[in-house]
Amino acid sequence: MMAVEARRVTRYFGVYAALRQATFSVEQGACMALLGRNGAGKTTLLRLLAGLNAPSEGSLTVFGADPAQPQTRRAIGFLGHGSGLYDELSAEENLALAARIARIPDARSVVRRWLHRVHLDRVAGNRPHEYSRGMRQRLALARVLIGGPRLLLLDEPLTALDDRATHMVRSLLEEAIADGATLLMSTHHLSEGMQLASRVLLLDRGSVAYCGERTPAMLADPASVYQLCGERA
Repeated sequence: MMAVEARRVTRYFGVYAALRQATFSVEQGACMALLGRNGAGKTTLLRLLAGLNAPSEGSLTVFGADPAQPQTRRAIGFLGHGSGLYDELSAEENLALAARIARIPDARSVVRRWLHRVHLDRVAGNRPHEYSRGMRQRLALARVLIGGPRLLLLDEPLTALDDRATHMVRSLLEEAIADGATLLMSTHHLSEGMQLASRVLLLDRGSVAYCGERTPAMLADPASVYQLCGERA
């Protein structure tokens, strides 16, 4: 079974088509870099996969089911442009809430382990609004990963991270993939995205310009992937 299957998916906002006849699939356990310039449709696609919006046309399944179904959504970890954190709760309380929702046994020790892994254990009692943007991003990622989702949908997860934090996040994602998770990640950090990804999905003005393996040429010159827009769109 494929983790994701999209067939001629179109999403309208009024008369504007943010996605146009998008067809692609993602195998279970794959790491796919979702690329495209601003306005290409990346965020729209991730929100459809997360079950937050529905396609206007076409069909979209996650593990063979509608992503909006409660059972399917429990298998999905989504990190959008908003962090999904509660500012009235401390960092530790945010993760504790996520752990309870995921029905994690021995949640307290799991929460402490994740705070340590994202280097926030010393400020666990602080609220997210007291953090820098990079610290909030690390906490938000921990919130997504703590439940062990089968499909990870990440919208620019490397934003506002310094080199050390980027390396840490990449290690966490590599570990999740090694544990069997499927990852679909939009990013403007082309070099990091190409190093992590096994496959590439390139959107151009809402259409799929390329869907296939990440090639050695893309790894050597990540920006060259955008040449495919003119050749395949």
